[in-house]
Amino acid sequence: MLPHYFNHLFVTGTDIYIADVLIILTSLGIVGVLTYFKKWKWLWREWLTTVDHKKIGIMYIIAATAMFFRGGMDGLMMRTQLAVPNNHFLGAEHYDQVFTTHGTIMILFMAMPYLIGLINVAMPLQIGARDVAFPYLNAISFWTFFFGAMLFNLSFVIGGSPDAGWTSYAPLAGPTFDPGPGENYYLFGLNLAGIGTLASGINFLVTIIKMRAPGMKLMDMPMFTWSTLITSILIIFAFPVLTVALSLLTFDRLFGSHIFSMTHGGMPMMWVNLFWIWGHPEVYIVILPAFGILSEVISTFSGKKLFGYSAMVGSMVAIAFLSFTVWVHHFFTMGAGPAVNSFFGVSTMLIAIPTGVKVFNWIFTMYRGKIRFTTAMLWALAFIPTFVVGGMTGVMLAVAPADYQYHNSYFLIAHFHYTLIGGTVFGVFAGLYYWWPKMFGFKLNERLGRWNFWTFIISFNVTFLPMFLLGLMGMTRRMYTYPPGLGWSHLNMIETVGAFGQAIGMMFLAVNIVWSIKYGERDVTGDAWDGRALEWSTTSPAPEYNFAHVPVVYGRDAFWDMKYGKNREKYQVKAKPYRPIHMPNNSGRPFLMSLAFFISFWGFVFKWYLVGGLGLAAVFVFMYLRSFEYDTDHYISVEEIEHTEAAAGRL
Repeated sequence: MLPHYFNHLFVTGTDIYIADVLIILTSLGIVGVLTYFKKWKWLWREWLTTVDHKKIGIMYIIAATAMFFRGGMDGLMMRTQLAVPNNHFLGAEHYDQVFTTHGTIMILFMAMPYLIGLINVAMPLQIGARDVAFPYLNAISFWTFFFGAMLFNLSFVIGGSPDAGWTSYAPLAGPTFDPGPGENYYLFGLNLAGIGTLASGINFLVTIIKMRAPGMKLMDMPMFTWSTLITSILIIFAFPVLTVALSLLTFDRLFGSHIFSMTHGGMPMMWVNLFWIWGHPEVYIVILPAFGILSEVISTFSGKKLFGYSAMVGSMVAIAFLSFTVWVHHFFTMGAGPAVNSFFGVSTMLIAIPTGVKVFNWIFTMYRGKIRFTTAMLWALAFIPTFVVGGMTGVMLAVAPADYQYHNSYFLIAHFHYTLIGGTVFGVFAGLYYWWPKMFGFKLNERLGRWNFWTFIISFNVTFLPMFLLGLMGMTRRMYTYPPGLGWSHLNMIETVGAFGQAIGMMFLAVNIVWSIKYGERDVTGDAWDGRALEWSTTSPAPEYNFAHVPVVYGRDAFWDMKYGKNREKYQVKAKPYRPIHMPNNSGRPFLMSLAFFISFWGFVFKWYLVGGLGLAAVFVFMYLRSFEYDTDHYISVEEIEHTEAAAGRL
């Protein structure tokens, strides 16, 4: 017998019908363009089967951008609903679904892939490597993330979206209070994407430890690579906890266990603990790479080496360690007692110290520097005061007695948006403008970039600054409507205007990309910004093999040293003859295996165990075939290397 919600397989509603039409038209348009220009083989050969870390990074960024727009639409719907009192734009159930998907998408399907994409693009180049340690696994990482995101987003039109919040607290997310398939989409979509994230963490860690250029010591690495190393360690320790938590809740929902059901001897608070044991390191997983990006951008556009390099490394290590000691501050109000609350309150305050070290180091890096106010630098400069506001309000929330007032209020919403947008997203934008010429061979337009920056930064503060006041005035989060006469109406309308202003800012970015594809300044030198690290020592975009000769490093800021430093004579050695370069073959199996995972998990979402079992069987078949695959690599000939280098003007 089919589950009772099979009768409601397709979601209904005017907005859903509009979305259905747009999805169908967009899909037909993509198919039509690929068919008309005969690009199907090109798409399969160059992208769907690639194991090149640079192309995989670009696909991560494209997917994250799409998720940014999807999550942004959810945010606009929420702000429209709350613009005026007693609004009926969204119903209570629909609003629950919208804020659940907004939070989940923005943190796990936007912020994470943006950063992993930039890591894929830049980190191997920064350490002088020709690829990541496990290129095949890197492709699996992307495609499992991608199909996990697609599975989660499919809920919008088929079956219904999850509605228990992005934290999915038990027992609200259990089968009794949430019987539909929406929460199953959450569990299986996050677990599938989590496979890719955990694999990426392992891959990046091994790459940095084992594949650095000759002479590059750990304390010679660029700060973005250091942030990647520490983030990878956090991923390896944190994400298995999320996998366990999601799996346990899946057992409750699909197989009738009662792990989180108090009426049958379970413990709902166990979910909260497991979620935040992962969740608080997660917020540092999405901010530490942004710290690394800021360090690269500020150093480059100040024309100076990074101030306090060793202190920056030490502060990131301290943040990583402390990130596992603060999770209970998310539920000070649960009644654990003053001793527990005091310990976790103090540990939360302590984490502000290494964060403050980084802020002062960035400021001293700029001191007496020849600052170039590029768009990337503007985003970096905006990051500092915005993140400081988020951090200081975080310290306020760390005071347990005060948190009893702030908890679940709009003050908290303002705090984490100032850290996650003002920190992660601003850092991502700085990285996009900075490494865009390295990815695509041309710069984004600086004039349009400034329109993008100023529109977004002003609108961001118009949106979220009033939320601090609303929180102090008593407005709680997850509230889908409110009566007039509470003094909230004007501030909510201001926030809604700011939200649409942010959307306009994103439109400037989209216009900038389209305009720059045709008219943008081409980077013919490979060194678009007079950079300091090794990624700027090769062409833009970099060839498949990254470096014709693996560079030898004699200290920090290797490329700057190569151009202007005391060791530049050491770099000016007689050119060695080229040798064939060993590289991995492309493979379609990561894409197909991840598609099989998608089909399997979609079957389990609806308790169609036959579909789920067949999908898993296909996954194991692909694993078996990979185990006996021996033709996995090839050599790039000397003639091809010479041709590529000559075309880049390097012979």
